[in-house]
Amino acid sequence: MRSVTYSMGASLDGYIVGPDGGFDWASPDPDVFRFWIDEIRQVDVHLLGRRLYETMLYWETAGQDEALDDAGREWVALWNPLPKVVFSTTLTSVEGNARLATGSVAEEIERLRAEPGEGEIAIGGATLAAEAAAADLIDEYRVVLHPVMVGGGVPYFPGGERRVDLELVTTRTFGSGVVHLHYRVPHRTRP
Repeated sequence: MRSVTYSMGASLDGYIVGPDGGFDWASPDPDVFRFWIDEIRQVDVHLLGRRLYETMLYWETAGQDEALDDAGREWVALWNPLPKVVFSTTLTSVEGNARLATGSVAEEIERLRAEPGEGEIAIGGATLAAEAAAADLIDEYRVVLHPVMVGGGVPYFPGGERRVDLELVTTRTFGSGVVHLHYRVPHRTRP
């Protein structure tokens, strides 16, 4: 069964965007960007909330920018053909290799898990991840912690009333002080 992973950058105090909606503090240095390139290679389909989808639209045309470096071009070559499912109640159309979700997060994940494939089903966006976490659908949490505290905003982890024990898979510290933490939800039987 394909794993569902939730992987995003966060501030040390646990936010993916600050109180002003900004996340300029999460701009990756070359080593962290290389890490994200390697991560996306493992993904078969990416589920996105509206805000993250709109942020990532930049990459749909970034390849046309002659100033884009080799790493940026490599990201474009991997990201643009990657199938994406966008969850939104306000969008009526999406661009690139994306489609609007027709069901709930749980229904989409169930459908995607039934399809052939070995790569991951990645989730991006805190609101979407919170819905998947509430339904106990996330198999792995991967957080890239940036050495900054922003004091509020949108939290990486959803507030919830249930406990989730995790197993540490790997850690990695980058020269910039960024730390990657990779946790797995212990094996459980799924219906």
